[in-house]
Amino acid sequence: MATKITSKASKRNIIGRKVKKLRKEGLLPVNLYGAKIKSQALQIPLSEFKKTLKSAGETSAVYLTIEGEKEEKPILISQVQVHPVTDQLLHADLYQVDLTQKVTVNVPVILKGESPAIAEGLLVSQQINEVEVEALPTKIPENITFDATLLKELGQMIKLSDTKLPSGAKLKVDPETTVAVVQQQKQEEEEPAAPVEGEEPAEGEEPTEGEAKEGEEPTEGEAKEGETKEKTKKEGEAKEPAKKPEASKPKGK
Repeated sequence: MATKITSKASKRNIIGRKVKKLRKEGLLPVNLYGAKIKSQALQIPLSEFKKTLKSAGETSAVYLTIEGEKEEKPILISQVQVHPVTDQLLHADLYQVDLTQKVTVNVPVILKGESPAIAEGLLVSQQINEVEVEALPTKIPENITFDATLLKELGQMIKLSDTKLPSGAKLKVDPETTVAVVQQQKQEEEEPAAPVEGEEPAEGEEPTEGEAKEGEEPTEGEAKEGETKEKTKKEGEAKEPAKKPEASKPKGK
């Protein structure tokens, strides 16, 4: 019998950007929601939530007790927000479930073992990392595992239908979906050619030496150089007589 996973939370009055204060105090802001309940703003000690997440992941039922309430609430950790740079946990959504009603969740797909094809210089490409499964909250598989050692030759593949789900669990996608396939190694891409002088750098590229980055002020030397060029340009414009504008011509059909 699987170990019962429990957690405790307390009601939260701080919302919006002010939740930064909670994180500094070691508390994680969470929201509890469900099909037949009113959403609640809660908070859980970060250290406790990390232990719960490690034990339950997003597929195992957790029995949550809210401070001041006696009844346990069966929930699933449905979404966890993580800072993209520091990996700090920022927020989590908890979905209250009915243990008698089936739910659809994303279950991780894992390739286990090493394919003999790799020793032959081939590549094993995993096509999907998770798959939708329908089951009772207490019957959701922790993950779906496939045997990579069966992949031996070029073009050989593993499909979702090559595994058997636990009793009561059902795939919500085509069982013929490819999980992994043996392919040729990709050729190394050639290094991009250096940009031609005078061309603008592509979006996201760093400006070349001497160019000021967007939002930065030019240095004293750069400012003077720009002023000199502008002055020369204006002097040239003053010497050259202005040309009369040509009449616009109708475009041919």
